[in-house]
Amino acid sequence: MHKAERREILGWAMYDFASQAYTLLIITVIFGDLFTRVIVGDAANDYRLGNLLWSLSLAASYLLVVLTGPLAGAIMDFSAARKRFLFGSYALSAVTTALLYFVAPGWVWLGVVLIILSNFAFSMGEAFIASFLPDLGPPEALGRISGFGWAMGYLGGLLATAFALAVLGEVSAENFDRVRWVGPFAAAFLLLAALPTFLWLQERGRGRRLGHLRAYVIMGRRRVRRTVKALGHRRDLGVLLLSVFFAMAAIYIIIAFTFIYGAQVIRWDESVRVTMFVIVQITAAAGALGFGHLQDRLGARRVYLATLVLWMLAVGLISLTPWLGHRLGVEGQHVFLVVGALAGACLGATQSAGRTLVGLMAPAGRVAECFGFWGVSAKAAAILGLVAVGVLQALVGLQLSILLCMVLFGLAFWVGLALEDPGPGRRVAHAP
Repeated sequence: MHKAERREILGWAMYDFASQAYTLLIITVIFGDLFTRVIVGDAANDYRLGNLLWSLSLAASYLLVVLTGPLAGAIMDFSAARKRFLFGSYALSAVTTALLYFVAPGWVWLGVVLIILSNFAFSMGEAFIASFLPDLGPPEALGRISGFGWAMGYLGGLLATAFALAVLGEVSAENFDRVRWVGPFAAAFLLLAALPTFLWLQERGRGRRLGHLRAYVIMGRRRVRRTVKALGHRRDLGVLLLSVFFAMAAIYIIIAFTFIYGAQVIRWDESVRVTMFVIVQITAAAGALGFGHLQDRLGARRVYLATLVLWMLAVGLISLTPWLGHRLGVEGQHVFLVVGALAGACLGATQSAGRTLVGLMAPAGRVAECFGFWGVSAKAAAILGLVAVGVLQALVGLQLSILLCMVLFGLAFWVGLALEDPGPGRRVAHAP
């Protein structure tokens, strides 16, 4: 197995660097809070409707990924067109994200439509860029390379969001004319920072051509059906995807609601919100790098399972944060910062280890397709998690609803125990 040049690996990682700005600025830190509290809003400060619409909008975008991801992956494998598909998702994500500027208070449905489209395009790009991972080095290096990508992502998110927080200010109705620029800024950051990806990342494989679009769709469906059938004979890949399903259901809840939780339940100050952002980015980058090296030493399976245990601890502490603050005689928002550090260390590590395991288990010739199923498993999980937490918080409030994540991480751990451990640097599947 070859090892890609450092420039190509950096180009691949730069897409994570660029795209993390979307996750943080739009989904986690700024626009999600803006949507629930200002664009939807409520005179009585009851944000349950905004939270529910936010959950359903993200779930709808992930449903589109579920419906199209495996088909796109099959077509990419057949035609060696990963970079073209990646560029299409990149362009659509940038345009629809920039248009979020026009979502004003009361324009709820425009916000819903643009979030569905922009998050769909962004999420497809996540699977497309991940499919290049097995091309970048031998199996014993994939953990480090994957961890490097996640760490670069958190560095990019740190730079983009720190600048946005400093320039755009707090999320409030009074500051709306400034904070609405978060969409165009996130789009511009994605467009510029991802340019090295398209300049340096190589497309490998011999592409085959068919006569017309319908032929590609028919071929893609056939390949997907064969892969689904083959999953019955590749038990470990099926077990992994099921475990990833439960883990990512919880992670998508945390990504979508952490800063909403901080604003609505913890009721943090603006300075604490900024500090939490910085802590999570630093610990997430450190966790991705540190656990990435451990993957190559101890095996991705062990690291993956260890992070799930840490996640269960973190979620329990998140739910207990107000009570812990009272018992310890400190403000709950400061306890939340400590818990955020633990959650941040797991955030990149869990996803990086899962991505590495897919790369080790994907058969040659069907890598993009398997990463398409990985993306579909994660996004189908997001639908379950976001809809469930949206309904739960409408019934019992956000603080109790967050415990759903502990249950989901527990299920992911239980299923993951059945995974075969390939050992450090070993690949499970070689043949198509």
